[in-house]
Amino acid sequence: MRLAAAVLSLAVVAAPLRPCALRAQSAGRDTTPILLWPSGAPGALGDTPADRPSITPYFPSSAAWTGTAALVFPGGGYEHLATDKEGTQIARWLNGLGVAAFVVRYRLGPRYHDPAMSQDAIRAMRVVRSHARDWDLDRVGVVGFSAGGHMAATVATHADAGNVRSSDPVERMPSYADFMLLAYPVVTMMDPYAHKGSRTELLGDSASQDAMRSASNELHVTASTSKAFIVATTDDASVPVENSLMLYRALHAAGVPVELHLFQHGRHGFGLAAGDSVLSQWPTLAAAWLRANGLLTLPIH
Repeated sequence: MRLAAAVLSLAVVAAPLRPCALRAQSAGRDTTPILLWPSGAPGALGDTPADRPSITPYFPSSAAWTGTAALVFPGGGYEHLATDKEGTQIARWLNGLGVAAFVVRYRLGPRYHDPAMSQDAIRAMRVVRSHARDWDLDRVGVVGFSAGGHMAATVATHADAGNVRSSDPVERMPSYADFMLLAYPVVTMMDPYAHKGSRTELLGDSASQDAMRSASNELHVTASTSKAFIVATTDDASVPVENSLMLYRALHAAGVPVELHLFQHGRHGFGLAAGDSVLSQWPTLAAAWLRANGLLTLPIH
């Protein structure tokens, strides 16, 4: 079994532990948030919690461990974060599937605008990948809801191999995602289907056409974009279902494996949809998709 280091807590390194010991120690407990930039985020406007993007790790039990992890991006229209329904609850659901989860706290408007948000999202992927051996991880995907779905898709569609010349070892890490799982995602920033509140908080009141195109993830899909599972509702009154359809079409046209589930009815922000006999089927469908794509099986080394 590979040696592994204990989880970093705000950049403080604990004594080395084997993966099984780390899993036993971490499973079922909320662990301390890990700052994405311990010395301060680029362009930070202060030193409050709102200025310090982080990830909070949640690990499954050793018996359930699959070697798969996911960054979890809660929604909130880039103005707040739905960290319980679209963060903690999702992390614990993923843990039940044997998937390690890292709930991302990213910077928000109106205090910040892009590129702060995308910097945080991509940095989160680099941080997790920089500790893949420590945390005994083989695959890292992205999971996002609403505006958090936009963040997750931004990681998947703007991936790079890392800056090999950087003095920061984290920045030398690749930022690609192995999969994406998106629920009622914001995708485009272009009219007529943009979620205008998210666009304003992300890009400001007077965003240029170039800025909107740059942030419209359906325009940046390539054949190397990660496989995807998308779920949404046809009568979503907040984020038009066309967002999901546009991303599906772009992925399909690029030859990327993609599965789309559209439910006839459902309010925006349904999370795991507990208590809804119809919508609550989507986590089972998502788990089946993860399993069918080999993401719930521990790789053989």
